Amino acid sequence: MKKLNDRALRRLDERLASAKPVDRFAPPPRGWIRAIRDGLGMSGAQLGKRIGVTQQTIKAFELSEENGTIQLQTLRRVAYALGGKLVYAIVPDTSLEEMVRNRAREIAMKTLARVSHTMRLEDQATSKADLEERIDSYIRDELRDRDLWSDA
Repeated sequence: MKKLNDRALRRLDERLASAKPVDRFAPPPRGWIRAIRDGLGMSGAQLGKRIGVTQQTIKAFELSEENGTIQLQTLRRVAYALGGKLVYAIVPDTSLEEMVRNRAREIAMKTLARVSHTMRLEDQATSKADLEERIDSYIRDELRDRDLWSDA
């Protein structure tokens, strides 16, 4: 396979590893805004004044966060008013390198399965070791990065 920037992929994987397990970052039941505001002993009216909105708007922000519909821009403003920063990330279930490797293997196996089926019909089946070599060869020589996700 014509290589993706493997070093960049590894660096990104390393950065994302510190975000695992992701359940450490699960929001409190009523959301981060409410939890931090309450923890600081700050009223909704006080937070609203810091942002330049009404207490009712703060209540709406908290509700939209709880419902998962709050905008990142709004969270960023509130975080700043609470003396912090908004941090977010997309954290894949596995490493990005593993995702690329698995996807390349899936495509290679799908492509080579047709050839293997024809060869079995002609009584020219290949061994498991030969199939693995053909998969590796296909990934190395035939598969291109741009083809990885085109039919996902």
